[in-house]
Formats: sequence, structure tokens, C-alpha cells
Amino acid sequence: MLEVNNIEVVYARVIQVLRGVSLEVGDGRIVALLGANGAGKTTTLKAVSGMLRTEEGEITEGSILLAGKRINKHGPEDIAAMGLSQAMEGRRVLEHLTVEENLIVGAYCRKDKGVKSDLEMVFDYMPKIRRLRKRVSGYLSGGEQQMLVIGRALMARPRLMLLDEPSLGLAPLVVADVYEIIRRINAEQGTSILLVEQNANAALSVAHYGYVMENGKVVLGASSVTLKDNTEVRESYLGLSGNARKSYRDVKHYRRKKRWVA
Repeated sequence: MLEVNNIEVVYARVIQVLRGVSLEVGDGRIVALLGANGAGKTTTLKAVSGMLRTEEGEITEGSILLAGKRINKHGPEDIAAMGLSQAMEGRRVLEHLTVEENLIVGAYCRKDKGVKSDLEMVFDYMPKIRRLRKRVSGYLSGGEQQMLVIGRALMARPRLMLLDEPSLGLAPLVVADVYEIIRRINAEQGTSILLVEQNANAALSVAHYGYVMENGKVVLGASSVTLKDNTEVRESYLGLSGNARKSYRDVKHYRRKKRWVA
């Protein structure tokens, strides 16, 4: 489905943020991209969706393929039309529009007549916002807004969804609800999902595979089960040890994964 091959990203032609990042998202799979603030996770999503161009960023090396077609030379509008949608960090709802209007905006690329039925599909996944469908979105709670942006991304009927920090700023019970929605969308719609998170516990609870990023590089990739059992991941990202967070660069037995070259 998605292949990111050894990409490097530079902002303003000066600041290098990503250094040889490679990852894959298979058909119908959920893949988690984990790491601390500043690791390069969000930049990776923006490179995939074409949003780098809006922030003076560019991919200087490598390639990105969606369903075998190279997309990193295209703008975000073209990439969205190819079947990719993104729910950006920070619950960016269109605050002056109602819930229903926000959702309809998510279907702007579609030419079919299934928008009304898909509205009902979204409300079935998210009954908490069904009763709020006529409410102005700026008045929703944080959890309701997060459900709305996921629903809006789903309205595009994407082959691949990019979700950026869906648990950010939410209470634990709301996080559990959001991740159950993500799990159901993947299982029932077959939508592939690339999920960026700092909340590794939540992400690995639904992901099939995960990558760990540090300082603009992918330093580890494994199944979610393997990552949960990895001592360094448990200590650094799952909060299961009292030890201070340590870098993978300091782990002597770590075997660096070979970069994949297109």
C-alpha cells in the first residue's frame, strides 16, 4: 500500500529533519510510528500527504509510493484524490461549521452518490457526535472534536488514513473510545492506517506493526507484540520502568535496521 523509501527532508533548504527514513504500511494494516517530541513523526506524515510544501519543506532524497505509484512529486490535492486522507494533530475542525458540514467537507473529492449513506456510517461509528450533528464544531469537547476529524477523514473513503496524535490531550476513557473507533474502522472497512503517537500503549493496542523514531531516523521496526516485549521500548515509551528514558544509540546490543532503497 504505502512504501516510504529512504527519504530525507529539509526545511527552508537549510534544516534537515528526516535522515533516510523508510517504512511500509501493508493493505488493511495499522502501523504505529512512535517517538518523542521532535523525533520527526509529524514531518514523516506531512511528507507522505504532500503537506510539506505548505511549510517550505521538501523531500531531497528517496521516494514515496502509494499502491505502487510514486506520489512525492505531487501536491496534497492530487495525493488526496489518489485515496489518502489525513487527520492532523490538534483536532483542526472547521470551527464555524456544524458537525455535519465538517463531515461533508471530507467528501469534497468524491464524485459518487454515497455521501449521505457514509454520513450515517460515520455516525454509527461515533454515536456521541450523531446527536450533535447540527452543533457548531467549535463548541465540541476535545474528544468529540477528535472523533469528528477522524470521521471527516473517513468520509473521503480513503485507502490509507494518516492519524497524527489522536490521543493528544484526551482523558484515558476518551482515548479508549477513540482507539476502539480506529480499530473498528480498520477491521470493518479494511482501511490502512499510519498512526503517529507518543502514547505507545494506546497505539500498540491496535497496531499490527510499529516503528520507533529518534532524531529524524527510524531506529527500530517490529510487530506490535515484539515492541511491547522489548525491554528498551517498555522502559522508554511504555512507562514500565522507573529508569530514565534512554536513547537507542546507547543500547549496545541494538542491531540497526538496513535502509530500504527504492
